[in-house]
Amino acid sequence: MQIEPYKTHWFYSATKVILTSRPGSWFFSHTLHLFDRIVQGISRERYSFTELLGGVPVITLTTTGAKSGLRRSVPLVGFPDGDQIILIASNFGRSFHPAWYHNLKAKPEVLVTYKGKSAAYRAREAEGKERELSWKKGLECYPGYELYRKRAGSRRIPVILLTPAPGSRGEKPVSVETGQITS
Repeated sequence: MQIEPYKTHWFYSATKVILTSRPGSWFFSHTLHLFDRIVQGISRERYSFTELLGGVPVITLTTTGAKSGLRRSVPLVGFPDGDQIILIASNFGRSFHPAWYHNLKAKPEVLVTYKGKSAAYRAREAEGKERELSWKKGLECYPGYELYRKRAGSRRIPVILLTPAPGSRGEKPVSVETGQITS
């Protein structure tokens, strides 16, 4: 699966200032996923509100609920890094991890949808030098993560790496109804 890198434009730079402000972070942490789902639904998963507003690539991550066992889908910023995808579990700088992070820790097999195409991936948390390098790549695309890190206080923001599932090249036919790989 080929994910486009972030885009640079004066408009995107201006909106990132709003997104990283305290009021902007509060507002968007409560509403952005709703706007993303609306735009993704209208565009058949080809665009998201976050991508249009900020120029960053947005994937839909489908996990299995750690407690419920139910499928959970959430739009997230995902940065390409070779065949891997970098996710930053910033939760807008809140003092607690996002729910999707707990789901990944319990069940690392996930489904990633980008621009209408889905593929199976396996998640793992980056540590050490790998985490530092991935964090820096995330900051290059979205400098607001540094403000989120400061706001998170003592919480260490996890950096997650998604790699194509074993035995796949990162792109397999997936059933829309079940989310299961069909071949």
